[in-house]
Order: sequence, then C-alpha cells, then structure tokens
Amino acid sequence: MITRQRHIAHLHLHAALSEAQYDDIIELVSGFTPHVQAVPPNALQVDLTSALRYFDMSAYDAVQTVKMRLKAHYGIDSSAGLAGNRMLAAMAADASAPGDTTSVPTGEAADWLYPRPVTALPGIGRATADTLHRYGLHTIGQLTDLPPATLQRLLGAGQARLLTERARGHDPRPIVPAEPAAHLVADLALSRDCLDPAQHHRAVLGLADRIGQRLRGERQFAVRLTLTVRYADRTSSTRTRTLPEPTDHSPALAATALGLLTSLGLQRARVRAFVLRADDLRPAGSAYRQLSMDPTDARARAVEAAADRARRRFGQEAVRPAALAD
Repeated sequence: MITRQRHIAHLHLHAALSEAQYDDIIELVSGFTPHVQAVPPNALQVDLTSALRYFDMSAYDAVQTVKMRLKAHYGIDSSAGLAGNRMLAAMAADASAPGDTTSVPTGEAADWLYPRPVTALPGIGRATADTLHRYGLHTIGQLTDLPPATLQRLLGAGQARLLTERARGHDPRPIVPAEPAAHLVADLALSRDCLDPAQHHRAVLGLADRIGQRLRGERQFAVRLTLTVRYADRTSSTRTRTLPEPTDHSPALAATALGLLTSLGLQRARVRAFVLRADDLRPAGSAYRQLSMDPTDARARAVEAAADRARRRFGQEAVRPAALAD
C-alpha cells in the first residue's frame, strides 16, 4: 500500500485575538482547506495535503498564500512551520522568526532534529529536562543515540518510549477539525488596490465558481450567499441575499453573487479583498430543485459535471469558465 506524504503547516499568529476574531480566521483558512485545527489562543494547524493538487501549488507556496490572506484580510503577521506531521510543523514554527516559514523536508527530519535542545520536544517539562541534563543529555541527537534501555531506566518505560518516538520525528496524530460549519467561504485578496469594475466583476465570478465546485464536491446545496468587500482603508461592506432555490450550480450562484456586487454600487472604490460566503448548507439529496423544461439547463449541468471530473483528474486549472480565462 502506498502512503501519501502529508503536508502539515503550523501557523503562529502574532496578534492578540478575541474569540470572534479567532473564529473568523479559522473560517477564512477553512476556505483554502477544510482540514484546520485550532491551537488556542493564537495558532492553528492545517493539513494542506488535499489542497495542493486542487490549487496546483507547492506546499511552501500554499503556506505563503495562507499567510498573505491573513495579512490582507486582518493585518496579521504570522510565522509558520511546514513538515510531514503536526509535531515537526509546530517545532519548525517555534524556530521561525516573525514573518518567516521554516520547512522540514521529508527524509531530513532526523538531521534537522539532531542538534536541537531536548527542551524543544513537546512533552518535556522542567523536571524531565533536569533529569536528562544531569546525565549529560542536552540535545535530541543524544537521545536518539542513547540505548532505549538506558532511557527507560532514567524516565520509565512509557515516557521513554514516547520520547524516543518524538526524538526520531514520529507523530501519527491527524489534524482534527471542528465539526463542519453550515457554510463555505471563498476569498480573494488583491496585491494592490483595484478600482476597475470589470475586475471586480471577474473576481466575484471566480469566487462563485469556486463555491459551486466545493458545494458539488461535498454534495451540498447553498440557500444564501453573503458578499463582503474590504477596502484599502480596512473598512468593509457586506450584502446578503437568499438564493431563488437551494443550489450548487455555479451560474445560479454567480447570478446572485453579481447581484450582490451590483447592489453595493462600488463604482471607483479602492477594493483590496472579496469574500463570498455560502450559508445554510443542506445535503444535496434533501434539497429541492425546480424542474426546468429548458434543455439548455440540463446540458449546462452535464457540462459542469464533466468539468468537475476533469479538474479532479488533471488539476484545478484544467477547465475554467471562458469569462475567467487569461
């Protein structure tokens, strides 16, 4: 059996966050990948593995994208660690200067851990550290070089076994996200102020298409859409509208989203970010859909399903709406 390599990121958020702000940040990052675990009060862990193929980017670029979104939407700086498991990612984040990302490549974990102090390993408190130091054990490498029986005599069998596994860089714990919320979020943070209404239209159209793909992938229908536009001065505007019927169909979502955009009357507004949120999600099998006598509707949905299959096989950029083509 082939084991897929995991890509775990640990992010330290360099800000004092209220509970509401922390929840908003978890929601924002969940728009990139649903595998997000909160590490209160100001950190989070993200399993990027499934998102990398979807967005067709490297793990490092994915981490930088998440950090950029946090900076663009909330003005929050962050440092990050990237590794093959949760423990290594957290240790790499601890070793990162503010704003930096430290990566521990697969296969190099032992070399990266070897010179680090034993106190860097999770689970080593003051009493355990004092015991190890009394016997001249100051680095993780010294622990791995020590015969297991010797470490067991110092710490006891259970703690010695766990410490040995951690010193070798092993951590089987999965990312455990909270219960899925009844909403999905797609966002776009711009690199500079955008005053062009045509680009605003294109951005919201792209977000609606992303929401539609995720809804179909998770076999859910949305009942309501909310569009938030953030401006260069950090203010924002929000509009909400109930869909004509529960749907996962991208053109229907786009029509409502663009209606929300029009209702804002942005004209020459200096926009820095868009956030589109789908609320009141329902299982596809439990939601109704108005039957249509128009054969073009059935054809459009068949084409949409074929495009989804092509994206799953060949990557996110394999098929895009013509309006979003470069």
